Amino acid sequence: MKIGTSTLAGIEHELDGTLEFIENLGIEYAELVHQYPTEFIDKELLESYNLKYSIHAPFMDVNIASLQSQTRTNSIAQIKSSIDLARDINAEAVVVHPGLAPFLANKYFKEKVYETANESIKEIGDYAKDLGVMATIENMPSFEGMIYQNMDDLNQILLENDMYMTLDIGHANHSGYSADGMIFDSIKHVHAHDNFGDDDSHLPLGEGSIDLKYIINTLESKNYKGIYILEVNDYDSIKKSYEYMKKNF
Repeated sequence: MKIGTSTLAGIEHELDGTLEFIENLGIEYAELVHQYPTEFIDKELLESYNLKYSIHAPFMDVNIASLQSQTRTNSIAQIKSSIDLARDINAEAVVVHPGLAPFLANKYFKEKVYETANESIKEIGDYAKDLGVMATIENMPSFEGMIYQNMDDLNQILLENDMYMTLDIGHANHSGYSADGMIFDSIKHVHAHDNFGDDDSHLPLGEGSIDLKYIINTLESKNYKGIYILEVNDYDSIKKSYEYMKKNF
């Protein structure tokens, strides 16, 4: 079982301190959040740690489903920069958000938003394949304007494009999916955190209501080979979640 943790938990700290913390816990993987304040990452710094990596592409101020062509083009360029970094450091996966439908677009042009997102997803997937990188698209929580909260629809577009999903367990629970309803063959990467279904709270594993044991055991029974990334809020939550994984799996 491959276990990692997101540097999101250390977003208020310097990256080197967060990586040192992760390494000292004995965790194998770190998922680099490739946006401010770590928009520019020193590859030599990464090599100084005994860690393997995945990358979370930018999602702040980024929208690959934007109907504004310049915004979409810039957003895709930022995603491609994460794919370039992944190639350079041999990262196992790149996580990409599928985009947003702001108020007017959501009200009048929602179908077009999804068409645009699908075009962007294909472009990103083709770019990644050409570089030998695995780009994965993440399911979203139940917040207004976020697209692909529906995992069935996301799974379908990914299968059509020979691409893969990052299953975000907390997002799926927030969007109303049961534990057995979260399992799809396209899943190649996992974000693990807990909640009570009422918010995307990124609680430590075992401190919410999600049936994590069922989900992870089911993935393992299906020969899942990807990483379980602990995507929680702070260092203490990483420790608690890592202990939960070691105790239960």
